[in-house]
Amino acid sequence: MASDAMTFAGASDLDALAARLGEVESYLHIEEARGRVGELEEASAAPGFWDDADAARAHMAELAQVKDRVETVDRAHALLSDAHAALELASELGSEDGAEFLSEAASAASELMRLIDEMELSSWFTGEFDHGSAILSIKPGQGGLEAQDWTFMLFKMYMKYFARRGWKVTVNDCPAAEVIGIDRATITVEGKDAFGMLRAEAGVHRLVRISPTDAKKRRQTTFAGVEVIPVLPDDIEIEVNPDDIRVDVYHASGPGGQGVNTTDSAVRVTHIPTGIVVTCQNERSQIQNKAACMQILKARLYELELEKRAETLDEIRGPKTEIGFGNQIRSYVLYPYQMVKDLRTGVETSNVDSVLEDGDLDPFVIGYHRWSKAGE
Repeated sequence: MASDAMTFAGASDLDALAARLGEVESYLHIEEARGRVGELEEASAAPGFWDDADAARAHMAELAQVKDRVETVDRAHALLSDAHAALELASELGSEDGAEFLSEAASAASELMRLIDEMELSSWFTGEFDHGSAILSIKPGQGGLEAQDWTFMLFKMYMKYFARRGWKVTVNDCPAAEVIGIDRATITVEGKDAFGMLRAEAGVHRLVRISPTDAKKRRQTTFAGVEVIPVLPDDIEIEVNPDDIRVDVYHASGPGGQGVNTTDSAVRVTHIPTGIVVTCQNERSQIQNKAACMQILKARLYELELEKRAETLDEIRGPKTEIGFGNQIRSYVLYPYQMVKDLRTGVETSNVDSVLEDGDLDPFVIGYHRWSKAGE
């Protein structure tokens, strides 16, 4: 539904949204959630609640999650009520005098639809880590120097997307390439449903454009790979033998070649048995960067253990494929026409700037999860 009055269908749209909201309340068990909020709040006020700090933190995390679910539904009902009231006033005043109220009704309906979409999407996340934080990594694939530039373009796109969703972001590693773009990027993303949402982005991303480095201005096809793994909860213990890792320290640099720190504080941790290499340079001390590296290393070791048990990573990050032709999940075409299209779901847009420059990825992310859910 569009948010302007010209395309707002009025009462029929509101009736459809009210029906969807009722379904959302049913499968989210909102009345049970309201009771659970009261139980959790009462327990948190009991004497000695904080005696077991770990249990108390888990308790408060559950309270925040359940409370957010209830408050979102309440906000949806308020928007529905506002839309009905504005539509009624618009009807009483007529088409000329009531135009402003009709616009208000359309705006409230549009926001209501967004909230319902979000609640429906969140209900689809049933994986162990879906509601938690994520580690997103980008690395160049086929395309040489162009792939490094494409990696930087994706990095900026995702940073815009994270900002749109209000997620907390830590750039662990983003070293500049020698000529253009970046060598890689590793980002920790903290926020509601971050891992569940970002699972949609794991895979090969293809760019078609006129090469900015080619004097003959020929068309170039370039690839970059995106990996998404969960940040492990505190209650999952991954033991790493100190003898199995090698720690190297070096001078940090950021995209564009600028120095990130003034000391040799960047850290590279190599897990010798598996060959996994993790680098972090965001923090100002070696100790902090090493801690960040170890968090990512443990997440990757956990992922590796899952792979050994299940012989596949399809459920946690998608299949491993070469970052090149024939394996892309999404194409970004800038020439000879403009189009971003997800090859799994068919979701597409000709407004490439809204995607690459503004980070408007929700249609693709939501489209992926709706497609994935329908295929179960």
